[in-house]
Amino acid sequence: MPTTYHRIVGGSVHRLAAISDGIFAVAMTLLVLDLHVPVLEMLHAQHPLWAPDAIGGEGQLWHALARLVPRLAVFLLGFLTLGMFWLGQQAQLDHLSRGDRHLTWIHLAFLCVVSLMPFSTALLAQYETYRVALLVYWLHLLALGLLLLAALRYAERAGLIRPDAPAGLAAAARRRIVVAQTLYAGAVALGLVSTYLSVALIILLQLNSAIAPNIRPLNRF
Repeated sequence: MPTTYHRIVGGSVHRLAAISDGIFAVAMTLLVLDLHVPVLEMLHAQHPLWAPDAIGGEGQLWHALARLVPRLAVFLLGFLTLGMFWLGQQAQLDHLSRGDRHLTWIHLAFLCVVSLMPFSTALLAQYETYRVALLVYWLHLLALGLLLLAALRYAERAGLIRPDAPAGLAAAARRRIVVAQTLYAGAVALGLVSTYLSVALIILLQLNSAIAPNIRPLNRF
């Protein structure tokens, strides 16, 4: 009985894709919760001459909104990151003939790390000048990339990739994941100069993947 159960459990790629879509959707939605309407108490603490109960004019409101730009940039970074990894996972799942329990658990581990993205993104938004926050975010990216790569390699070894999948698909996917992770590491290294430069470069890498998917080597599977 256990042998039969282990042989049939986790075989539905469609069910795996469905739970993946749900978790990604929730994680991407939770990212926006870190954006808040500017509070006057914060402005009053920084500028005691400002009244704590009302904004004196549009200039003060513009100033408050300008202070949200770093958080907006990190929100964009988190959203693009989740979007790129969702595309990478779905591209893998779309070319599988079936799944098994081992592959399913690898993808569930991947989704567990995905669900933590709102935390690492909020940490980076709150402490955007701290290298530790940037390092945590990079380790998050690395974990996602390694799990996606592990799922791909297992699917290849277990013969789960569809026979009609394009030739060289697995090799191209592995190469793109490795190149992307290398570029992320290089971007994080810029944190020694400025964490803002690191975040900006990672955003550019993500935008490249989103709008220029045929350009190598920056694109990712």
